[in-house]
Amino acid sequence: MTEKVQTVLGAVDPATLGVTLTHEHLSIDSRPLGVPIDPKYKYLEEAPVALDTLWYIRQYPYSNRDNLSIEGENAAVVGEMDFYKKNGGGTVVENTTLGIKRDIKFYQYIAKETGVNIIAGTGFYVESSRPETLKMTSEEMEEVMKTDLLHGAEGGGIRCGIIGEVGCSWPLGKSEKIAIQASASVQSELQCPVMIHPGRNSKAPFEIVRIYQEAGGDVDKLVMAHLDRTFHDEEELAEFAALGSYCEYDLFGIETSMYTQNLKVDMPSDAQRIQRIKFLIEQGYEDKILIAHDIHTKHRLMKYGGHGYSHILINVIPHLINRGVSQSSLDKILKENPKKWLTMKL
Repeated sequence: MTEKVQTVLGAVDPATLGVTLTHEHLSIDSRPLGVPIDPKYKYLEEAPVALDTLWYIRQYPYSNRDNLSIEGENAAVVGEMDFYKKNGGGTVVENTTLGIKRDIKFYQYIAKETGVNIIAGTGFYVESSRPETLKMTSEEMEEVMKTDLLHGAEGGGIRCGIIGEVGCSWPLGKSEKIAIQASASVQSELQCPVMIHPGRNSKAPFEIVRIYQEAGGDVDKLVMAHLDRTFHDEEELAEFAALGSYCEYDLFGIETSMYTQNLKVDMPSDAQRIQRIKFLIEQGYEDKILIAHDIHTKHRLMKYGGHGYSHILINVIPHLINRGVSQSSLDKILKENPKKWLTMKL
């Protein structure tokens, strides 16, 4: 066995990954997770994403059903991955799991067409997305994930390279807790990387890490996603970072402060994300930072006037440099940290 990274085209040398976005979706359908719409805009719930509906969708992206699926946008996504490659991108981690319609054969097609390394995820998303799995035991969940990682997903022989994103709500659901424990058990056995989608409360990441570690999971191989919308206090962020998981800021490109999935908090801007990343670097955690966009809606694709998968490469990196983040820190965040997280013995 040697240290490799498992992509949808097979195991590769970790040194070949290059710039890596650790949290994206290339085909996903999250329509069951939509947010109720204001009755006076009911006519926009089923409207197509178009220039004359974007005024609403940009403010309320989770209240338009068409926006909540990029399934079928194959040509647009392949074009964007080609653009990403031309702008210096090397690898994308695809985080769609059971409940939000993974399309692993399409991910393999993208990799073949563009030369971008695609790493697919296995595991279970939030309970509300997967009612058919709520009675599964930890052992049953473990078997699904081990099959996907060791033999191939959906009977197609295409192996996954991470567990995740494992979906968690707040408060944590019973089946979600079992999914964390099952993920930790598989991680302990296979030493594979794990990605968690925490519930929308600052207490959620702490609870998840505790459950994960109690079940035997290695925190050094764990990524806690969506910290952008989860921690709004630097002291609490530093307290969490001290637990040892990777801290992922993965909502770059979202510049709408109103967060319709949790109206009690304001969604930070890219400038504020950069401030938090600088804070973590200053606190000594540059070896534990990852970044991405988490694109999962139509309106964020370039085809629909969105920022696209190359936004970090084109716009965010220059901003990071202008705000004093060194090239060595950028290399760690974009290349070395993802490589270390994704590498396992194969």
